[in-house]
Amino acid sequence: MYYIYVLQAEIDGRFYLGCSSNLRSRLKAHNARQNKSTKYSKRKLVYYEAYQSESYARLREASLKHNERMRSFVYKRIKASLNEEQFGGGGSPELKPR
Repeated sequence: MYYIYVLQAEIDGRFYLGCSSNLRSRLKAHNARQNKSTKYSKRKLVYYEAYQSESYARLREASLKHNERMRSFVYKRIKASLNEEQFGGGGSPELKPR
């Protein structure tokens, strides 16, 4: 399996989008600060999609990284889901852009 994933920084809540065939080891590498893009803060996995084909996973990753509307849609869904978990659901929380 191949995964596209979104990590969230514990410090400022920023998102990082990536692709990997081994999600667990990739998350460990990010949190061990072995990636220059995520070396300043611990991250938690907040979203992933699984694909059987590496080419489909890479295509999805590229489409999210290069298409602002698609990326924004996914990030808004993630934020809404995290707010629902944090505040126990009920109602639609207001999302403020960063």
